[in-house]
Amino acid sequence: MTRETRTLPVPEGLAGMRVDAALSRLLGLSRTVAADLATDGDVLVDGRPVGKSDRLTADTWLEVTLPEVPDLTPREELIEGMDILYSDDDLIAVHKPVGVAAHPTVGWDGPTVVGGLAAAGFRISTSGPPERKGIVQRLDVGTSGVMVVAASERGYTVLKNAFRHRTVDKTYHALVQGHPDPFTGTIDAPIGRHPSAGWRFAVTTGGKAAVTHYKTIEAFREATLLEVNLETGRTHQIRVHMSAIGHPCVGDPMYGSDPNLAERLGLIRQWLHAVRIGFQHPRTGEYMEIEAPYPADLAHALEVIR
Repeated sequence: MTRETRTLPVPEGLAGMRVDAALSRLLGLSRTVAADLATDGDVLVDGRPVGKSDRLTADTWLEVTLPEVPDLTPREELIEGMDILYSDDDLIAVHKPVGVAAHPTVGWDGPTVVGGLAAAGFRISTSGPPERKGIVQRLDVGTSGVMVVAASERGYTVLKNAFRHRTVDKTYHALVQGHPDPFTGTIDAPIGRHPSAGWRFAVTTGGKAAVTHYKTIEAFREATLLEVNLETGRTHQIRVHMSAIGHPCVGDPMYGSDPNLAERLGLIRQWLHAVRIGFQHPRTGEYMEIEAPYPADLAHALEVIR
């Protein structure tokens, strides 16, 4: 694990801005990480520690000791089950297995999509924050399915903007407990950190806007297989929204699923799969769709419940 210190003048355009907001814009850090750095004394202005809510002034020098980022080199290893679904000079689409993170993060020392692609000899865009180069979208460690990574700088810019402006079609399949009523519907509810458990998310009045569309594919006695389309891309969005209407994903005890049902189906993670993604190719502008088949554990669970 390595820590890097950066020293740079405060740009005139950031003068008067809060320290955490300025670091987020300047270095590509999240506001939470930037605030933690200030709290821990890792942000200095002209050699003196500053707090997260202090305001920056022009013509001063900012010194920031960045958080620990796992070294990619020892984690560059081929990942079993991470199939390449599509690749060209601008993008790579992989079938991300469960138990694989999109990129290195503090506290995660397992396999990553970035490391797996590097080990397989793929060039990844150098655009983006240091630990997330080439990453234009993410899937949770516990969610499988199709995931796109930028291979070129052009690919990164165009695809990142497409995700930001919600022009990418993201389709998931989810096996949820019970039978949603109505069988086809929309959940429009803001999502934020859970008020009493920061590692979880919840529908909260002060959260970020989140919209989920769903429709029934197949109904079983104990559960329903849904096709889900996202307008937004909040962390744990499908899991939070389905739990909020009383139908958590099967195999997702964090959000209220029945562990006995998961055990009967042989599941050790939530039944949630990114089955398809559609977007305009960053170079040609042509619309394309990439699909990922169900992995063995999810397919087996469906067979059992049928």
